[in-house]
Amino acid sequence: MTFVECEGTGKYSDHEKEHISAKYPFADAYRVIKVEILVADEHVEPVVGLIRKNGRTGYRGDGMIIISPVDEVYKVRTDETGILAV
Repeated sequence: MTFVECEGTGKYSDHEKEHISAKYPFADAYRVIKVEILVADEHVEPVVGLIRKNGRTGYRGDGMIIISPVDEVYKVRTDETGILAV
């Protein structure tokens, strides 16, 4: 699990107001924490379920879950690959 401090912008939920981020995408970037979790295929759904159940506040900024395939993992320091590198 990795936590990354970053800045981001997103869709503004108030459609009655013109928001500056529509014209200048990075003008009002806000600080966010990006969480990266690498799990085996059989653990994806249980982990997603835990995050959805426990990470929801109901307010803007709850985030999103993006699932991407990982073709290979290489550990630079030890030269291990695959599951041994995790």
